[in-house]
Amino acid sequence: MKGMSNEEKYIRKRKRQCYRTNLFYRLLWILPVNKRKVVFTTFEGDGGFCCNPRYIAEELLSRKEKYDIVWLVNNMEKQFPDGIKKVKNSFLNRAYHLTTAKVWVDNSRKAYGTAKRKNQLYIQTWHAALEFKPVGKFRGKLFPRIAYLVSEYDSNLVDYVTSNSEWCTKLYPEMLLYHGNIIKTGSPRCDIFINGREEIYRYIRERYQMPQDAKIVMFAPTFRGGSQKGNRQVFADEPTIDFKRLVNALEEKFGGNWFVFLRLHPQLAAQLEGFPLTNGISNMIDVSQGDDMNELAAASDVLITDYSSSAFDVINMHLPVFLYADDLDQYTEERGKLMWDMYSLPFTVARDNDELVENIVKFDSEGYINKVDGFLEEHGVLEDGHASERVADIIKYLN
Repeated sequence: MKGMSNEEKYIRKRKRQCYRTNLFYRLLWILPVNKRKVVFTTFEGDGGFCCNPRYIAEELLSRKEKYDIVWLVNNMEKQFPDGIKKVKNSFLNRAYHLTTAKVWVDNSRKAYGTAKRKNQLYIQTWHAALEFKPVGKFRGKLFPRIAYLVSEYDSNLVDYVTSNSEWCTKLYPEMLLYHGNIIKTGSPRCDIFINGREEIYRYIRERYQMPQDAKIVMFAPTFRGGSQKGNRQVFADEPTIDFKRLVNALEEKFGGNWFVFLRLHPQLAAQLEGFPLTNGISNMIDVSQGDDMNELAAASDVLITDYSSSAFDVINMHLPVFLYADDLDQYTEERGKLMWDMYSLPFTVARDNDELVENIVKFDSEGYINKVDGFLEEHGVLEDGHASERVADIIKYLN
């Protein structure tokens, strides 16, 4: 151990934990597999009823076939619909339910050491399709070795990875370290943009006690993670957006009475009670504790983000997106080169408040829609409202 770096010591520790975890799972293989059980998890348990797994679960619940649906969650205060059994995401619970389930559905990595039987099915939906942030090998030297090991281990368990585009299908082997079956289903979480958006638009305004004619701009910055060479951390810096100027610009451009939705990433929201903000204004609502980002996005009229994949989701309903990347240089230095040249996309990019206001005032709706349609066609994006059905069909066929 003498002369060994802290990273090497940490990796050795994680490998010992991996071995013990794997052994425990294998001991549980004496238990029978329930062919009707499907176990869901989002964001390593930090997410609730959200993202791609939510819409797959809803599709399963709507069908005549009866499934035993279990959801592993860290916060037991999270709410789930009837038909879903909420289970604390402890080591023992996780091991028991994963060992005895026919199907696993997840949008993030399984714990290092998790063991899967040959007759079990693992569908990985991932939590981003087209995305800005470099993932996997695209991080280059900034990709920590332990992250590589965990990613490779999990990918070796996966039976199917879902894709929403030719772009994802082509790059996922390097992004996810996965070389198995990649199926172009579309993103289940984007089905809501096509199916019943008008109803969601009304429901969200009722839920947050807003006028039905109110306009919503959602501000949803991406997750910023600490080093993965040791204990993982998350950081939350107060945004530098001038929200008063923002709302004034939106009112000038689009008219109406505007509300600001503040939305933290689920893994950050799990550690903070609210959005870290001292420069707030009236008509601001912190929606960080609402489980599902896309439900909120479907009710929004404008999205402002920095490097979140949500930008690529909402353009499927031609929602105006304005990128606010005031820390672009610092972010790419810490995370790695972005997967896209931000200035080549349908979105405008602002590095400060002056540019953000200018981009809003000069927004050309017709030109934006044409750019979005061209982008989606060029990269073979499939979002037709039937992604959840396609994934549920796979579960049914292989069950």
